[in-house]
Amino acid sequence: MEKQVISTTAAPGAIGPYSQGIGLGDLVFTSGQLGLVPETGELADGVEAQAAQALRNVAAVLEAAGSGLDKVIKTTVFLKDMNDFAKVNEVYGTFFTAPYPARSAVEVARLPKDGLVEIEVIALRS
Repeated sequence: MEKQVISTTAAPGAIGPYSQGIGLGDLVFTSGQLGLVPETGELADGVEAQAAQALRNVAAVLEAAGSGLDKVIKTTVFLKDMNDFAKVNEVYGTFFTAPYPARSAVEVARLPKDGLVEIEVIALRS
């Protein structure tokens, strides 16, 4: 199988030597998406807004790959502060429906651009 680079202007561009996403066969792997607003390149204000924007960015990358949030099988959520877990979880729950994807959530020391949350996913294309 050959890797396919996934790219879209509907999500923030990569800020380093990586792709927004990679397709491999029936799978799509997104890079971590911050709560950056694509039009401005600025972080949304607050953890809930950043979580929602991060998930909209993930959705845009998945759409460019021929997938969608309904085909996500695994998510990883990186939080600057685990005390924000409940707030992020509430936002997260508005983007996914049962059966929910498998998920990990971890607190990290720091995120790029001093973001409060970053989300990456693995999804099916078919």
